[in-house]
Parts: sequence; C-alpha cells; structure tokens
Amino acid sequence: MSESVTDPATLSAEAMLTGFARRHFDPVDILQSVMERIARLNPGLNAFAVLNPRALEAAAQSANRWRAGRPIGPLDGVPVTVKDLVDVAGFPTRRGSRTTSPDPVQDDAPMVLGLKAAGAVVIGKTTTTEFGWKSPGDCPLHGITRNPWNAAHTPGGSSSGAGAAGAAGFGPLHIGTDAGGSVRIPAAWCGLVGLKPTYGRIPQWPASAFASVACAGPMTRTVRDNALMLSAMARYDLRDPFAMQDDGRDWRDGIESGVAGMTVGLLARPGFDAPADADAVAAVERAAALLADAGAHVEQAEVDLPDSAAVFGRVWGAALSRLVAATPTQLRGLLDPGIREVAESLGGMSAIEFMDAEALRAAAGHAMARLHQRYDLVLCPTVPAGPPLADAPTVEPVRALWTAWAPWTFLFNITRQPAITVPMGLRGDGLPNSVQIAAAQFRDDLVLRAARTIEVAQPFAVLPAG
Repeated sequence: MSESVTDPATLSAEAMLTGFARRHFDPVDILQSVMERIARLNPGLNAFAVLNPRALEAAAQSANRWRAGRPIGPLDGVPVTVKDLVDVAGFPTRRGSRTTSPDPVQDDAPMVLGLKAAGAVVIGKTTTTEFGWKSPGDCPLHGITRNPWNAAHTPGGSSSGAGAAGAAGFGPLHIGTDAGGSVRIPAAWCGLVGLKPTYGRIPQWPASAFASVACAGPMTRTVRDNALMLSAMARYDLRDPFAMQDDGRDWRDGIESGVAGMTVGLLARPGFDAPADADAVAAVERAAALLADAGAHVEQAEVDLPDSAAVFGRVWGAALSRLVAATPTQLRGLLDPGIREVAESLGGMSAIEFMDAEALRAAAGHAMARLHQRYDLVLCPTVPAGPPLADAPTVEPVRALWTAWAPWTFLFNITRQPAITVPMGLRGDGLPNSVQIAAAQFRDDLVLRAARTIEVAQPFAVLPAG
C-alpha cells in the first residue's frame, strides 16, 4: 500500500512537521502511533536493541513548544532511531556483542547531538550485526532481525534494525553506519533511501572498528527526508579529527534542480567481476532511462581500478584481526564465529602487504576522481541479488563479502565518495529492488538531486503490508 494518510506513524518527516505547524496533530500523537506499530509488529521483526522510556516525555515537551509556536529546530518532535554502534547518552552501546559493557555511556555521539539539537525524539536503539562486521542481520546479543517485506528474509546489515524499522513504519528517520555498504545494503533490501555521505561529512566519535572507511548515514523512506536528516547530522564536531567543516546548509536546497545536462556513467565493473542478477540489471537499466528522460546524458563508463575486493578484504581483515586481538582472551569465545574466521583468514598480512593495500586504496580514489572529470554521476547496482534467508547460517564469509553481500558497495568506502541507494520498485519475488548512484568526493548534493529525480519520476514511498 502507498504511504498511509490514516496512520501518522507512516508519514514522512516533512509531512509530520507540516502537521505539527498546522495543528493537525502533535508529536505525542505521532509517538503514540509509532509505539503502537512497534508493539504490534516488532515482536516478529526484532528491530530494537532497547527502547527509550523517556521518549514520551521528550515528545510532550516538543508538543508544548509547537503549541507556543517555538519549535527548537527543523526536526522538533520527529521520531528517530539510532543504530546500536552509536552512542546515546544514558544507554549502553552494546554493538550487538556479548563482550561489551552493559553500562550506559555519558555522551551523545556527534550525529545524535545534532539530531537532538534539531528537536528529534530518540525512540530507541536499533540492532546491528556484531561490531558491524557483516551483511546478514543477526548478532550474538540480540539474535535475528527480520525483513518486514518477508520475515523469512534478512533486512540486511549491518544496519539491520534501522532497515527493518524504516520499512515497518517505526518513524521516518533512522541512523545507520556504513563501512562497506551497511547503510546501502539494508536500504536496498528494505525499500529505503540510504546515503553513505562523503567520508567526514558526518562526524563520528568514538571511532568504529572500521574507522578508516566507516561513515554514518541517514536511512529514510523519501529522498527529501534523507536530505533533511543529513542536514542535522552533518554538523562539525571537534571530537572527530577527520570531520569536515560545515556551512550549516539545508541539504534540501537545490534538490529539485534535476539532472538535465549532467553526464552519467554506467559502471559495469567496480574493480572486479561483481555479480548482478537479472532484477539488479533491470533496475539499473530503468534508472538510466529515467535519468536520460530527465535530460542527463547516459553512457557506459570504463575505469581502470585495482581489484577493490582484494583491497577491501585487507582493510576488513585487518580491522577484525585488531578487534579480536583487543578482546580479552576469556571473552573471545563469545564473538560471532565469523569474526574469528575472517580475522584468521585475512588478518595475518605483513606490514608491507597492509601498506600496499593502502596504496591501492589511494589508486582507486585517484581513478574514480579522474572518472568524475568526465561523469557527474556513476550508476550501478547496490546489491547483487535479493536478501538471503534470515535463518541461513553465515558460510564462507570471505567469499560471501564479494559474491553475495557487498560487491557493489565497498568500492565507494575505499574511495570515500558519496553514494546513495534508491528503491526501484519490486523484484520478481515481491521484495524491494534498488539502484546505487555515486558522485565525486564532496558532491553529496549531486547524488541527492539524482535520487530525487528518480523518486519524482517513479515514486517509491511504499510500506509492506502489515
């Protein structure tokens, strides 16, 4: 069914804010509707690590501000969820792991601080794969998270709970993190818009296990909500030494400008022979046609990239090897066995091999920067196929990384470019389909414009039945 006008929980953030301003409903009404959906649907989905018992109090305070005509920011009263790799003051950050402390943290992460300053109401923390290490949406601490489109399937990961929450209508705004595709993959498999911004655009602290490639990003059901959420998250914070300065812009500015006159390159090979099934290929072809109809020039793009699967494998392996080494010996048996398998398989590289991977990362970034001298945008699949079964065991994770999980996404983590996933209707099995759009580093505005162009031409704000 299309986005409901009878259930306020399923409205976009922009529609909620319009309703608040016009006194059609208030933030308490919205929160109560969201919590009713959570109570009804979440037992079958397992999207939350913890709910916020003070959310109603925050919503009531927001309602008072709206009645007085004095909202504190551009998201006042809008519900938001936070992935449990990200700190929220007063709650533990368990990272999906039985090895972590259950004690609450003292400070909000930079992006949470930004959303709270804009008035957003945190309703809870969503599930993640352990330390964000893989794409199937399960973890030792919280178990299996399921896809609202079909509970037999995974929502994807590592932002599994955010994907499930967004698709289930548990509010409009959801924080994910993305070190190799962990925003874009669950967005693709759950029918959401998921943005991995330019590295450093959204400040992060504490640093993740994959700090050199990891970004936080918004997961929403509409492109405009995605840009609105980015505006609150992308605020400079001195805690992150790699944070970009920001100019306080609203990332919705210029989002309706379209793509007329832009050049779009179709990327067939992200550094190796990445798989893509017929549905993924059809989605790219349809998106290419929509962009061409909107005035863009679309053609096949060729770029001489190093083997991005090998490069990312070394980054991934080194990070997980370091994670295992930092875990107290008596707790290592509590880790997801797949983490230990990857660490043992990929983590034994020499310093020279690791530095060689870093040099190849720079070479990949250089190659893509050169490509973007010719093309404003790059278009390719997000995922190679539909979501795996939720109960399927994780088998051969090293091979799965570049065959089943993230072959089309990790390139843009290596190169630190912005990349966005947008829904493209449904696959043959009735689950969401998608495409991915990337732009040159720092041109987050262009991927948002292109995604919005596709959204206008082929609306996709759809919720599964339930």
